[in-house]
Amino acid sequence: MSDDSVRLLATALALLPLVAVALALGKIFVAWLEGVARNPSASEKMQPVGYLAFALTEAVALFALIVAFIIMFVG
Repeated sequence: MSDDSVRLLATALALLPLVAVALALGKIFVAWLEGVARNPSASEKMQPVGYLAFALTEAVALFALIVAFIIMFVG
């Protein structure tokens, strides 16, 4: 294997957590919407928690993307 093919393979492996992030975001928002649908008066209390969960999950995606870019262009 050449260096370029190993670098591309490592980049693809570094991007695998993005699949888990997409699934996690789906579960977060489904749970949030179900909670609001069951108890609409609690939406004000649930909204900050939903945003925090979204932000932390997206942080994992950004970290994986940064690692992939470092492998692709620096490594």
